[in-house]
Parts: sequence; C-alpha cells; structure tokens
Amino acid sequence: MIESPTKRLYGLDTLRALAILLVFANHYVNFVTHRPTLGAVGEIGWAGVDLFFALSGYLIGNQIFASLRQGTFSLPVFYARRLLRTLPNYYVVLALYAFWPVFAAGSPHAPWWQYLTFTLNFDLKPGTRFSHSWSLCVEEQFYMALPALALLVAASRRWRLPLAWLLILASCVAGMLLRAHAWDAARPPQGGNALFYRTIYYSTLCRFDELVAGVALALLKNCHARAWARLTAWGNWTLASGVAVVGCAFQLFLANHFGRAETIYGYPLLALGFGLLVLAALSPGSLLYRLRLPGAASLALWSYAIYLVHKQLCIVLAPLLAPLGIAADEPLGVLLLLLASVWAGWLLYALVETPFMRLRARWFDAPRRQPAAGAAGSLSPS
Repeated sequence: MIESPTKRLYGLDTLRALAILLVFANHYVNFVTHRPTLGAVGEIGWAGVDLFFALSGYLIGNQIFASLRQGTFSLPVFYARRLLRTLPNYYVVLALYAFWPVFAAGSPHAPWWQYLTFTLNFDLKPGTRFSHSWSLCVEEQFYMALPALALLVAASRRWRLPLAWLLILASCVAGMLLRAHAWDAARPPQGGNALFYRTIYYSTLCRFDELVAGVALALLKNCHARAWARLTAWGNWTLASGVAVVGCAFQLFLANHFGRAETIYGYPLLALGFGLLVLAALSPGSLLYRLRLPGAASLALWSYAIYLVHKQLCIVLAPLLAPLGIAADEPLGVLLLLLASVWAGWLLYALVETPFMRLRARWFDAPRRQPAAGAAGSLSPS
C-alpha cells in the first residue's frame, strides 16, 4: 500500500505517544521521586527509547530506500533536512542547560564539544548534565551512517539486495557479540551498574538492534512488495504477536535488567517485538492502524520537544509543588508535571521547531516529501 502524502498513520502516532509516555515515566521515578511511584511502568519505561529507535529506523530507512528507488536521493539534501529538524530544538535546550543555572541544577557537564557534536554517549557517566540526550546521539550517528552505507550497497547493482539483508543479519549478530564482550568486561553488578550504563547501555555499538529492525521493515516494504502485502494482510495477528514478544522482553528485563543473558538477547527480543508493533501500525487491517486515540497525534508531533525538556523541567518544578501541599509522588503531582512537560514541549515545537520546518520546506521541498508514515516515526520526525 502506498500512503497518501497527506495521510497520517494513526498507529504510528499511537506508538510514538506511548514511547514518550514510557520515557517520561522512567525519568520521573528515577530523577524526580526516586521511588517506584508508577510501578512497573516506571521501571520498564526506559524501553520507550527503544520503541523510538524502531520507529526511527523505519522512518529513515523508508525515506532513503524510496528515494533510491525513485532515483531522487541526494546525500547533502538528506543531511541538511535532518539537521534542520534536529539541531534547533536541541541547541535551544542545550543553551538552557549551559546558561540558566536553575535549569542545570548544579549537575556536572561533559566537555561541551561532545554536546555540540552528538558524541556525549561515548563513555557517558550517569548523572551528567543533559544525560538523556545519549539516545539523540545514537540517532544522529545513525542518520549520518545509514544513507552513506545505503549508497554504497546500491552501487552494487547485482548484489545490492542480498548484500543489504546480509548486513542486517550481520548487524544483529554483531550487536549480541559486542554486548557479550562488553558485559564480560564490566561484569555488573560486580563492576557497578554505572559501568554497565557507560559501556553498554549508552553505547552506540550496543544499542542499534531496534534501529536495524526498523531498517529491515523499510527494506522489506520498498524492495519486496509481494511479501510486504502478505505480511500487512495479517495486521491483528502481527499486533498480538508484537504484544506477546514485547511482554516477554519486559518480563526478562524486569526480572534482571543487568543480567548477561538479558543484556545479550533481551535487546534483539525487544527489537523483534517493537518491529512487529511497527508492522502492525502499518497494516490496514489491524486495530492499531485503525484506532485513533484522542491526543496521540499531538503527543506524537510534539514528542521530540517533550523528550528534550521534560526531565529537567520536572526536577526543577517538583519542589515548587510541596508548599502547595502537592507531593510529586501523588497522582495530582504526576499529572501536573506531565501537563507542564507537554506544555513546554508544545512551546518549543511552536516557537523553534515550526519556523525551521517552514524554512526546510522552502529550501528542500516537493520530490523528497515522504509519506506521513514517517511523520510519527522517531524521536525527531521526518
């Protein structure tokens, strides 16, 4: 199925809204209340980033493969469009951390060049200022590497499809091997959970499983039309399978987030589950595709901005609720800080992101516009 350029895919909106809510929950319990305020949802909420990765892999892969197939792909234009999407919001929030002491809250910062170049996630110490931007670093590195690699593969006309699938398979195996090596070196919890985060959780080389799953979906859609049509005809079965696989992965990680087996095999399992959910969101017959949840489209649209501001905003605002008799770990406190995060995200979206998107449309328009399947697809939408 070829989507209309103006048609939103509500299933992707739903997944993206779910992803930002999961991330909010995890950051809330770990940095605001420091207690299991939101139960298992807060504990497993870190997986929202992995869902963003799966969506992002599909989005970027779909843009690249569709353009290559049509003969309209331009590497400089692709990079320019991505940077116009990601940099303005990011640098505005980075400026808040750099120049507004209240927002920084005294947290130590890494060398500023790492923030400016999206390399903060290399050997990142937990607790560093703006540490949650590690996932944006992974995505930016992905945005830079994938299109160049796709062009190299496309240059091999005869073997490009087998080579592409071979690289996807090799990436899956490499991710497991790299995590096994890193785990054996860090040996959490003996080596400390902080070392686990520095060498495994934040590392680009250990955290690309879901991105690869999304790319695999995009390759399937653009290069194997018959197989794609067959798969998307089973939308509700795909949805049920995705929920079941994600549930199994969640159980593994809730039991032991830092275990060796969980570290090696848990992320591919999570990638498979999230990949199935993305596929269900793209399948016209599935409930996820057809169900339009109120507010999900707005959360999806603002989620990049919300992601950037929510954690530190909640840390700053939570103490201000106490004199009003509102505890941050009570339902009213959670709701107020969630609403404040959404409002701040909307403000950043309206004042910074939207003007730059208009500039991008003016400079790089028309033939490279992609289906709205991508509009709900990543930490930073298309």
